[in-house]
Amino acid sequence: MDFPELAARTRRFSHGAPRAVTVADDGSRVVFLRSGGPEDPTEALWALDVATGEERLIADPAALLGGDDPAVLSPGERALRERQRLNTGGIGSYALDAAGRVAVFPLAGRLFRADLVHGDVVEVHTVGPVLDPRPDPTGERLAYVTDAAEGVRRGELRVIEPDGADNLLAGEDSGVTWGLAEHVAAEEFHRFRGYWWAPDGRSVLAARVDESRLPRWYLHDPTDPASPPASVAYPRAGGPNAEVSLHLLDLDGGWVDVHWDRETYPYLASVTWADGGPLITVLRRSQQHGLVLAVDPRTGETQVHAELADPRWVEPIPGTPAHLPDGRVLVGGELAHDGYDARCLFADGTLLTPPSLYVRRVVGRLPTGGGPADLLVEASEGEPSQRHLFRVRTTIGGGVDTRRMSGTPGWHTAAVGGDVLVVGTATLDDPGTTWSVWRGDGEVARLRSLAATPPYAPRPTLVRVTDRRLPTGVLYPTDHVKGTRLPVLLDVYGGPGHQEVVAARAAWLERQWWAEQGFAVVTIDNRGTAGVAPSFEKAIHRRMADVILADQIDALTALADKHPDLDLDRVAVRGRSFGGWLAGLAVLRHPELFRCGIAGAPVTDWSLYDTAYTERYLGMPDDGIDVYAHHSLVELAAEPVVATEQARPLLLVHGMADDNVLAAHTLRLSAALLSTGRPHAVLPLTGATHLAAGGVSERLLRLELDFLRRHL
Repeated sequence: MDFPELAARTRRFSHGAPRAVTVADDGSRVVFLRSGGPEDPTEALWALDVATGEERLIADPAALLGGDDPAVLSPGERALRERQRLNTGGIGSYALDAAGRVAVFPLAGRLFRADLVHGDVVEVHTVGPVLDPRPDPTGERLAYVTDAAEGVRRGELRVIEPDGADNLLAGEDSGVTWGLAEHVAAEEFHRFRGYWWAPDGRSVLAARVDESRLPRWYLHDPTDPASPPASVAYPRAGGPNAEVSLHLLDLDGGWVDVHWDRETYPYLASVTWADGGPLITVLRRSQQHGLVLAVDPRTGETQVHAELADPRWVEPIPGTPAHLPDGRVLVGGELAHDGYDARCLFADGTLLTPPSLYVRRVVGRLPTGGGPADLLVEASEGEPSQRHLFRVRTTIGGGVDTRRMSGTPGWHTAAVGGDVLVVGTATLDDPGTTWSVWRGDGEVARLRSLAATPPYAPRPTLVRVTDRRLPTGVLYPTDHVKGTRLPVLLDVYGGPGHQEVVAARAAWLERQWWAEQGFAVVTIDNRGTAGVAPSFEKAIHRRMADVILADQIDALTALADKHPDLDLDRVAVRGRSFGGWLAGLAVLRHPELFRCGIAGAPVTDWSLYDTAYTERYLGMPDDGIDVYAHHSLVELAAEPVVATEQARPLLLVHGMADDNVLAAHTLRLSAALLSTGRPHAVLPLTGATHLAAGGVSERLLRLELDFLRRHL
């Protein structure tokens, strides 16, 4: 079996690998999802007993559904998985009670409750299809949101009592939902939920989302002309957003509104509710200023704990804000004064992490043997291609005190509960991610991986180039003979907050296949990508096209000086989503360098993309029509071709069911290319979403390869 087919059947070698790992608060068990093998797409719920090291299957979707297809999803569940970038069947997510004794999850629109101690799993009757079910912290009650069905309104927040009574907590007519995240919250702020239980399980903090003023856009499957189009509420750049408010709902019917200046701060970026009370982060529409607010659960009044400010945009750190055990509020943000250029953690304004540390995420608390809890954070220090684990002291008056806990070069992630730490390690030396369970200073178990072993062991050359120290990676065919010049495939993404040049083998597997086809594959993280410093990320503000494309070209030229086998007379560029826009931009602006390009699900007109993302980087359309035009591939493609030989071919690939980057982007670009006689081809993918087709499913690799060989 060749690589494209193997990669497609194994979902890029992720089927059978542990995922969504959590640890019970007392450290007694590790809970995770894993499918039954390398070609099994249906994920089941598993638990590992830390004391014995034994794994136990908790919930098998096939057994629970009794013959029904576990891949069937309700429309709301499908949309949620699209936002979360989950392309799996079976159990996509689960939620635990505070003690980690009860897990609940949706499956084919039905609700299931698992007793993790005894292993019993029961179906819980509901009034309709289920979205985002969650047990209260005591494990006694279950809450869920309804998905649309005959006789059932989408977006009702309901609570199931221990006696089985299914009570409506909040719900309204069409256009308003309760307990769900709106599009920009999930897609751009990574807030995938819309309600939060109180620690005592007696009330719920819930988001009310009114989408009635949003324009309706329509997705249609042209292969089925008899079917009506699907309507989606889309917050287009410069247009209205959904109206989002927060409310404290008592189970006995009481109701308190949460008060903040929603007109000035319309974005609800994050919400947490643990001991110490609710904390929320709200942002201005421009995202240049935000507030961390503490909510009084009795009155709904809010108090400012911290301000976030940046002349370009603010970038909160995941896992913050949070209450520390001593009552201080942990906030993540940027240190950009007195010569500093860092992403740091603060407790009530006191710096906790050194400026040398680029903090990516706060995982949780680590035990200290009686003293104040330390923090476990994921961060980079000096080398952006690696992410490590650090222990951060929070003692008042202790100064800045951090210690690196992970040693192996690579990309580390973690989960923690009680005195148990689970570490996921991905490196260039080993396939996949290895999950190790630690108690104290000793490793007590590993989570089994049933994933297929990839056929390649790529060894990219990672180096930083130019005076901007841009991270880059270069791959050659395994049988490459030094001195043989090769055509270059520039494989790009380049979008804000993302990285491609990472020290993990999985990131390079598909690129190695391209290399085996006779290319030197180059990947570059330009300014705007994460992991280096705030100033590196924010240099793209309102000038993405110029900065990003210049970095890609400068880095490619610098690499050619170090790698003389790169033939810059034969360069192709390939990318998806943001990378699809960048690939199209490269071919249209610099045909003297880029001979052809493949653009998958590209954003071709930024005025057609969503508010939060687009306005963060380009500002409001009314404040910079010229900025939007400067970044538009449609405008660029409509310019007359100066020389026929400089009209380089583009292959455009787009899913017709994409609700994130709509197919209109590619169709409008195609029309503009056609109007000026520029060569291109369009490959529409019927029924495919942004996740499935955002540039290329593995089954399309050979079509892309044929295109590149024809034009190089």
